Amino acid sequence: MPRIILSYVHVVEAINKRIGRFAMYGIFLMMGVLLWSSISKTFFLPSLWTLEMAQFLMVGYYILGGAYAIQLDANVRMDLFYGEWSPKTKAWFDAFTVFFLIFFLGVLLYGAIESTQYSYEYNQRSRTAWRPYLWPIKAVMCLGFVLMILQAIAEFFKDIARIRGQEI
Repeated sequence: MPRIILSYVHVVEAINKRIGRFAMYGIFLMMGVLLWSSISKTFFLPSLWTLEMAQFLMVGYYILGGAYAIQLDANVRMDLFYGEWSPKTKAWFDAFTVFFLIFFLGVLLYGAIESTQYSYEYNQRSRTAWRPYLWPIKAVMCLGFVLMILQAIAEFFKDIARIRGQEI
């Protein structure tokens, strides 16, 4: 494989590993917010921000961890036939189907960028009592989609290498 492709794969995987490992700890933030929600409802006045903040943290946790999940091959597959195939056949199949994933993520990214621009331009806020701005979480979604697209391209290069009998 050309050195530029090897460098691309290593850089993208290093970035996604760091961001994925960072996002992994978002579950503890989410647990803290939900714990505070329970405590405040029991002993104090209920907090207006806890449910929505937990939802935002869940979006960040899920979307930013997506590229790392692709990298670890932790995605769900219907493995009726796939599990019985040789590694080379799996690589051929994955190299073909990754284009559907990239197309799907591209459509999601397009919509997310449009929505983020709208939110930023018009200072869009949530319609809850807390009323936070929505553009920050939408920007996180855009970043997550970009990272997943970059990782999907890296997976394509790794599949091509497997087809050629190499490993990256």
